[in-house]
Amino acid sequence: MSIQHTVVFRLAHEAGSQAETEFLSTARTTLTAIPGVTEFTINRQVNPKSDLTWQFSMVFVDQDAYDAYNTHPAHVAFTTSRWRDEVAAFQEYDFVTV
Repeated sequence: MSIQHTVVFRLAHEAGSQAETEFLSTARTTLTAIPGVTEFTINRQVNPKSDLTWQFSMVFVDQDAYDAYNTHPAHVAFTTSRWRDEVAAFQEYDFVTV
């Protein structure tokens, strides 16, 4: 059973800034290099009802692949060196198809 992992978030950076662009680019490069990550997308929120402006979405073939991603050194390094300081707010959602 595959798992779609999504994170919806707002950056601390100004919209359209070089810092915002660089964060998103680094996230794409770092996270897609981790084994098991498939169907990675970065989406921008367009609904004015939400103050969370970005979404990362990725799919894992199973729980083992998802668990390996969460503990992978590149993921851990990204969350500790970039995510904690540059993300102002976020929500995580994980889905399986029923």
